[in-house]
Amino acid sequence: MKDYTKLLPPHTEKHIGENDLFLEIYEGKLNKKETIKRPPLLFVHGAYTGSWMWSKYIPLFIEAGWRCYVMNLRSHYKSRVMDMTRISFGDYIEDIKEISTLVREECGKAPIVIGFSLGGILCQKLAETERFSGMVLIDSCISREVNKICPYEDLYDNTLGDIVPAPERSECSSMDETEEDIIFQRKYLSIESSKAFLSCGCWIKGIDGISVDSRLIACPALVIKSVNSTEDDRRGLVEAKHLNGEYTGFWNTTHTGLLVGQRYMEIVNRILEWLNRN
Repeated sequence: MKDYTKLLPPHTEKHIGENDLFLEIYEGKLNKKETIKRPPLLFVHGAYTGSWMWSKYIPLFIEAGWRCYVMNLRSHYKSRVMDMTRISFGDYIEDIKEISTLVREECGKAPIVIGFSLGGILCQKLAETERFSGMVLIDSCISREVNKICPYEDLYDNTLGDIVPAPERSECSSMDETEEDIIFQRKYLSIESSKAFLSCGCWIKGIDGISVDSRLIACPALVIKSVNSTEDDRRGLVEAKHLNGEYTGFWNTTHTGLLVGQRYMEIVNRILEWLNRN
């Protein structure tokens, strides 16, 4: 199995704040003056995962000259282990806010946040009160407002306990991930907080999701979705309209495949194209 975390270029590692949030910092490969002109990128992972989930992405952004801060929420990956039964959606918001403040202080510019899944809805909510230079949402959990317009057709019963176990991944279960891609994820996937998960789980019966007031969000946005039906595509269009942003749907892809699957370079190239215009 190829462990993509072992192939990452040299970088700085820190533990931040009282919760020992694990942060990786990568310098862009353009000349220093060019990199300094650009806002830094802040990558926010989704449920069950950590900074390792961005391992295929990071080298490409570095090569394109972007300074990358890749964070871990509390009790994820190499952050200090904590009691997951007590961690809330609001706790994760505070984690991103803490790292975002550090990034702004170090670089003198507000970061562009790139959030995946749970990380995407966290970034949306924080953007109501925090200044970002931009926001890229990769298969983000949708907001309550988007859910009202385009709700999920099939809802699941809430059978979650105090914590959510890591999802099981079969080597034969993906249209765009190889066996090696899935084994890589299985190595690192971990449990998740039920409190945080249920706050935004619009696909679960009785959950309306997190409200996002787009009138309070001033930064440009790009919405990227894994699309396998017209319902998926419409939901992405509604989300982008709600945020007054751009939208790209990638047909015949999976949720995690957008980051670690065989088409990941298509998604990175779309993000880089958007970054170079904003």
